[in-house]
Amino acid sequence: MSLNKIAGFGPVVAALLGNTLVTAIKLAASILSGSSAMFAETIHSFADTLNQGLLLIGIHRSTKKADSQFEYGYGNERFFWALISACGIFFLGAGITLYNGINAFNTSHEITFTPIIFIVLFLSLLIESYTLWIAESNLRKSFPDAAWHERFMLADPSTLAVYLEDAVAVIGVLIATASITLSYYTKNPAWDAVGSVLISILLISVAVTLIAKNRSYLIGRAMPTDLQEEVVAFLTGDPAIEKIIDFKSTVLGFGLYRIKCEIEFNGPALFQEAFQREALKDQFEEIKDDYEAFKRHSVDYADRIPRLMGKKIDEIEGRLKKHFPSIQHIDIEIN
Repeated sequence: MSLNKIAGFGPVVAALLGNTLVTAIKLAASILSGSSAMFAETIHSFADTLNQGLLLIGIHRSTKKADSQFEYGYGNERFFWALISACGIFFLGAGITLYNGINAFNTSHEITFTPIIFIVLFLSLLIESYTLWIAESNLRKSFPDAAWHERFMLADPSTLAVYLEDAVAVIGVLIATASITLSYYTKNPAWDAVGSVLISILLISVAVTLIAKNRSYLIGRAMPTDLQEEVVAFLTGDPAIEKIIDFKSTVLGFGLYRIKCEIEFNGPALFQEAFQREALKDQFEEIKDDYEAFKRHSVDYADRIPRLMGKKIDEIEGRLKKHFPSIQHIDIEIN
């Protein structure tokens, strides 16, 4: 599959390019001004750039085909690398930013106010807003009928990471602008330190959210409830299935699932299918007075039913995969 068609690839690439540019111009402004809030924003953007690089690694590796070592494929690689990315936000982005902000309270520092600071902040706001718009558009397109809180639950971790990181980046630019402005007018650099701490708190919130989401995928979360209900209804709609005793599912990648269920066959329906092309009464007439023939018929019947069950399971699995392409592996067992 082409990478361009994989969920999350477009928003991650756009965010990576945007944050690389933003990091460079923020670093220049931070060095020129000495602002802790601007330095916090530089670290923030640098962390975002690294994290999006990790997300791209995960997306690429998740496309590897199954092999003898990983027979169900590498789909969960994207969740692993997204988890590493979220930890990077927590330790690198939030950690350094919080340390820098707290340290700014305890040490006196001067901020050089130049128009370059506000030009950089304005350019950063434009770039971050554009990449945020791309991620938001992707979420809308993927889940057009869902409410926003539902989109957050359903979105792939890569797109969600970009969306949340860019949302915080936009808010962070506004906080940095406000804190630097307040420091300028009040002549109190503490406001600059406050801005740095607030940015770090936003990053911690994003990191915790993404860590929790990727953790749920990695430990084997089930398919969405509505999809599971559709699959169960599809199975029980087959006349040969009496009922489903047990049903379990797990993710194999974003939007890809494995299911396992135990079923109880409908005996009369299977019996009817086994003899639908043969006149059972004619067979009875042929063997009713021949005990040996009756035994041979019984052996043939006993041999036919297990093979019929296997054939029926293969048929059900084939129709299930065709109707639900997201289900990659199916294990149906007879109760």
